[in-house]
Amino acid sequence: MNNIRKNKIKDQAFKALGILFTFFGISILVILIYNIVRVGFTRINWDFLTSLPSRKPEEAGIYTAIIGTLDLMLLTVIFAIPIGVGAGIYLEEYSKKSRLSSLLEINISNLAGVPSIIYGLLGLGIFVRYFNFGGSILSGSLTLSLLILPIIIVATREAIKAVPPSLKEASFALGASKWQTIRNVVLPSSFGGIITGIILSLSRAIGETAPLIVVGAMAYVPFVPQSLFDTFSVLPMQIYNWTTRPQEGFAIAASAAIIILLLITFIMNGIAVYFRNRWQKKLQ
Repeated sequence: MNNIRKNKIKDQAFKALGILFTFFGISILVILIYNIVRVGFTRINWDFLTSLPSRKPEEAGIYTAIIGTLDLMLLTVIFAIPIGVGAGIYLEEYSKKSRLSSLLEINISNLAGVPSIIYGLLGLGIFVRYFNFGGSILSGSLTLSLLILPIIIVATREAIKAVPPSLKEASFALGASKWQTIRNVVLPSSFGGIITGIILSLSRAIGETAPLIVVGAMAYVPFVPQSLFDTFSVLPMQIYNWTTRPQEGFAIAASAAIIILLLITFIMNGIAVYFRNRWQKKLQ
């Protein structure tokens, strides 16, 4: 048996092994989602979405958790997107290649893989204690902004890199300045990739619990936050709180809240896939 034949057998074996593992992982995911939907779907109704938390499982709702999640995501978007996109544009278009810039790029890439609990401890030390924001929505959103900043920066840089150099060269040939080229050519062409990175990073942030626990997010908040410095709760925290309760009714409510959180995440990921495909077609 020659080497070509051996390599083909190895390729087929690796392909079969990959398909097997993929099928196994998807099967486990389908079973988990099925069990969650089976238990929690009957609990989802208008009252569940609009009711405040309660110590009685049949009366407990996720209204404050939904409002807290939306407020947190809105502030995270306001803080993270301008800084992340701006940093990505600077590093890719303006920063000169040097040891310092190379070190900065490596560290930004590494920060994207740092466990979220580390960002929670950082937010606790800086925003909660040093700036004395306490366990407020402001502290939580700033902490999540730190969490997703590296992801947005990396996504922005990769999207800008994918823009054909001929487009920029044509803009320069017509007399456009550096900033005019970035604003009118580079950013519109890379918009889909940047939006995809932003939405995927927010999808990660919306399901984070560890950093919010550290900065002081409450598991039980019977009121809707009225200011940036109010205490808050979010869907992951509410789910965590209910799963620790011994009553079966809270387990059902937690399953229903998980379904809502999954729907939000799937919708955001679906939007990201749509923009990515549209962006790729535009560049072809």
